Amino acid sequence: MSGFSVVQSRALLALESPSVTVEVHLANGLPSFTLVGLAETEVKEARERVRCAIQNSGLDFPNNKRITVNLAPADLPKDSGRFDLAIALGILAASGQIDGEKLADYVFAGELSLAGDLRPVRGALAMSLALRKLSAHTDKQAQLVLPMSSAREAALVDSSLIYGAKHLLDVVRTFSFSDTEPQPTEGWQRVHPIARSTTPLYPDLADVRGQIGAKRALEIAAAGGHSVLMVGTPGSGKSMLAQRFAGLLPPMDSEEALECAAMLGLGGFSGSADSQQVLQQWGQRPTRNPHHTATAPALVGGGAPPRPGEISLAHNGVLFLDELPEFPRSALEALREPLESGKVSIVRAMQRSEFPAKFQLVAAMNPCPCGYLGSSIKACRCTPDQVTRYQGKLSGPLLDRIDLHIEVGAMPSTELVNAPAGEASAQVRERVNKARNMAINRQTKSNHALTSAEIDEQCQLDNSAIKFLSTTATRLGWSGRSTHRAMKVARTIADLSGSYVVTVTHLAEAIQYRRALKANT
Repeated sequence: MSGFSVVQSRALLALESPSVTVEVHLANGLPSFTLVGLAETEVKEARERVRCAIQNSGLDFPNNKRITVNLAPADLPKDSGRFDLAIALGILAASGQIDGEKLADYVFAGELSLAGDLRPVRGALAMSLALRKLSAHTDKQAQLVLPMSSAREAALVDSSLIYGAKHLLDVVRTFSFSDTEPQPTEGWQRVHPIARSTTPLYPDLADVRGQIGAKRALEIAAAGGHSVLMVGTPGSGKSMLAQRFAGLLPPMDSEEALECAAMLGLGGFSGSADSQQVLQQWGQRPTRNPHHTATAPALVGGGAPPRPGEISLAHNGVLFLDELPEFPRSALEALREPLESGKVSIVRAMQRSEFPAKFQLVAAMNPCPCGYLGSSIKACRCTPDQVTRYQGKLSGPLLDRIDLHIEVGAMPSTELVNAPAGEASAQVRERVNKARNMAINRQTKSNHALTSAEIDEQCQLDNSAIKFLSTTATRLGWSGRSTHRAMKVARTIADLSGSYVVTVTHLAEAIQYRRALKANT
């Protein structure tokens, strides 16, 4: 019995999963169990979980030894119960109950119950992605051992070797001193990736009757990656339109799908329900719909350790904010930078975490507090001051960053009942794909991501179009950002029509999509 063992595990730091070496030393002396290495409270509690799990599994816990467990590197913060399994295996290897040499090529993560059952951990897919990156640099494929439900999530990375286990004893049998190759059982098996669904599972746009103008605006937004603000009376169909927007977007490629799944796995608490949600939504663009009472940390992320917010959980998908003026002002202002950069940095005293946040914002609001300003169905009860204060909750810089402002008018009940079914999402998505491919082949990015210099290069307005845009921007009091946003939208409209040149007609339509808030324009 050597009294020393080393087991590899992984921590979780934003979307990264740095390596953690679990070193276990057994020595003679006053019996104790010491855990060091900048461990949070839940990690230190592993001492009791590991002790009970080993004893209740029928294995020997070295109660008469001085046990020291070091989680290296010492300056890396460590949280959650993900190190339980590695600590338990390290103790068993150091006490000579399993073959420590067999553990060298494996990475272990999992929380232990007092009975020895393995419970899922958060961020399994992030660990698998980190190991894939490591394998690409070392030409050595690491093997990851996780609780069964977490292993199914991690196996979405098809180039990884992922093993799932249900109980501590299942892992112990695999790494015993026996020379025979362990056979797959119900409690220990290699987990293979599931196929990614490429068939959109979103509600169909055909369910929305009428609203031709709003549907056209959503098609433009989907084709160019633009953000949208819908203004309309209650019950006009704003929420229905927003819930179907993700179905208009092109399918994700493999890397985008993995990023989305990894963010979803980071967002919840560790549990099989979170892993199941990741698998159910695998390959689908996310649509997040936070309540208007959400705080700034809930939207952009925060906490200790930092967790991703709604904008990161909507990465490569849609963030739908209903009742936009009712959100706290601080929460809305926190969206300004991520809308431009596509990422969010959360800085704390001891660490800095960066989460991706390339989302499309779809927001909805009423035109006034009562909701019926400009309605032909019901009279508005609000005073001009009330309307101004209500719309004034949205700052100019935030509105500048929203490309399309559209009005969604209420349809009379007679027209709604007699209106034919609308165009299906699949038909719109086909046009969107064609326009997006045209933009990517021309400039390698979507139109919403164009810089100021690239806008001038890609739009190439003639003299009449330049004069028209300049006159309109001056009359409406637009900022330079608003003018550039209108040019990006015009470029997308031209792509949808198959035109390589942006004309006055395209500009005129783009300008109409920035005039929904009449009190602010």
